[in-house]
Amino acid sequence: MLSTDSRYRAYIDILKEELVPAMGCTEPIAIAFAAAKARSVLGDMPDRVDIWVSGNIIKNVKSVIVPNTGSLKGIEAAAAAGIVAGESDRVLEVLANVSDDVKPLIKEFLKNTPIKVYPSEAEVIFDIDVKLYRGESYCRLRIKDYHTNVVLIEKDGETLFKAPEIELSSQGLTDRGLLTIKDIVDFANTVDLDEVREVLNRQIEYNTAIANEGIRGSWGARIGRVLLDVYGYDVKIRAKAMAAAGSDARMSGCEMPVIIVSGSGNQGMAASLPVIVYAREYDVGEDKLLRALCVSNLVTIHQKTWIGRLSAFCGAVNAGCGAGAGIAYLLGGGYDIVAHTLVNSLAIVSGIVCDGAKPSCAAKIASAVDAGILGYQMYVRGMEFQGGDGIISKGVENTIANIGRLGKDGMRETDREILRIMLANGNNLE
Repeated sequence: MLSTDSRYRAYIDILKEELVPAMGCTEPIAIAFAAAKARSVLGDMPDRVDIWVSGNIIKNVKSVIVPNTGSLKGIEAAAAAGIVAGESDRVLEVLANVSDDVKPLIKEFLKNTPIKVYPSEAEVIFDIDVKLYRGESYCRLRIKDYHTNVVLIEKDGETLFKAPEIELSSQGLTDRGLLTIKDIVDFANTVDLDEVREVLNRQIEYNTAIANEGIRGSWGARIGRVLLDVYGYDVKIRAKAMAAAGSDARMSGCEMPVIIVSGSGNQGMAASLPVIVYAREYDVGEDKLLRALCVSNLVTIHQKTWIGRLSAFCGAVNAGCGAGAGIAYLLGGGYDIVAHTLVNSLAIVSGIVCDGAKPSCAAKIASAVDAGILGYQMYVRGMEFQGGDGIISKGVENTIANIGRLGKDGMRETDREILRIMLANGNNLE
């Protein structure tokens, strides 16, 4: 059994591991990272490329613009960008420094270099396996389970690096199984803010900046702007609009970084921006905002731990409900209010499917944030959903486990059918 101090340190480590910057949708960026790193090991520009990817990678790369490519989409574009212009040491910001004079070279590489994409045969939800060739020489690099987890590097028949086959929770990450709603609230109440201030302030800065750009610009479906134009500037509308606007900008190739949560920029924005909007509306001060962000981020991560990084269950649901929990805490709620807010909101919105990264993610985020806010407003008015109502069980941890079972196991065939539908609409797989 962990000591209170050990748990406290683990929660800080989880926040620092999860709240990292990324530019662009994280699945194509993971492909760009893999390709850039493989090219650096190969030591030359490849003359052909083979890529094997799991279904969820195909789903989340198909419809989003890869940043700094001149509006290119797809697995081939992500790989080409990483090979031609990527800086692998920047990891999920691998394409952050692509200059305008280099962008045409990405298109030229795509035109002149054979890039073949194949479905992965491995039974792995998250799998990217790239092989770059130059004449008789080659480099193979594989990423598995999460976006930066390189498990194999091979060059010309020699294994340069191979990670041991161990559980995801042991692969360089702090055990997320330590998270509970009660301990998250206790942590938020007691954390020395100087230990998390830098990472949370960066989340506030980055995610607010791209959301403001999403409101101003003509990105995606402009869900944030539609919400404000139709429903006005009430705080709950602004909370939804900012989260949606950040997603619209990001899905449409905006060349600004975001701070991700659970490997997702959309979840990072949905978990943080509504809490930031409420904090400014109610003028609660920086310290209270940072504590509330601890709640919203960790509640989101806790839910996603049960489901996994990628699933047919839309991660915006978890992040929007996490934002509701953060808002509940921000407005003075303790454990009971946070827990009941989360259960209420999960009862409302669970069941939204993930059909890949694309502009409609912004609208799903708005719906999830709305459910989070409604879940809070219900409970403070003495209304709640009861254990036994559908998939809701008595006790917040039991409900989270049910949602995890639904997203990870129950929707496995749904995930396959979604992919089949998407591929029937056009694909470049061999």
